[in-house]
Amino acid sequence: MTANDPFARLPEAASFTVTSTTVTDRAAWPPEQFSSGVPGGKDISPQLSWSGAPEGTKSYAVTVYDPDAPTGSGFWHWAVADIPATVTELPEGAGDDIGSGLPEGAFQLPNDVRVARFIGAAPPAGHGPHRYFVVVHALDVETIGVPADATPALLGFTMAGHTLGRAVLIATAETSA
Repeated sequence: MTANDPFARLPEAASFTVTSTTVTDRAAWPPEQFSSGVPGGKDISPQLSWSGAPEGTKSYAVTVYDPDAPTGSGFWHWAVADIPATVTELPEGAGDDIGSGLPEGAFQLPNDVRVARFIGAAPPAGHGPHRYFVVVHALDVETIGVPADATPALLGFTMAGHTLGRAVLIATAETSA
């Protein structure tokens, strides 16, 4: 993880690997992963593949979080729960309005603009670089048991006692003043 890591205060968890054909770790989001409110942005969720999850993994969750948002609590861009343990990839665009690329049983929770879909990066102009933690959480339960209208923060709280491992990719974004 990194300095000012939003996951540093959580219980220890094994590390495994997440990769993407959409974005490279520690590199800038491509324009399509920016918010549709930003020129060129399309709110398209990234392609993700993961491997090496800990033994005993029964499901996954995926979250995208910006700890650098000027809110005091960061900003949740995407949260997906109850991804079956047999699934190790989400296609680009899986986080559209209907979750068309999500496997059966998985569902999107409302993000911080209260829509159940991926919302792209939109750091305030001139605010400096923002980090976007794209995390695949390996869980020891088949279903995490949060309602579909729960917040990503509640998902995170509920996952804390069930997380076997985390795979982390960090994307960046900045908009000029």
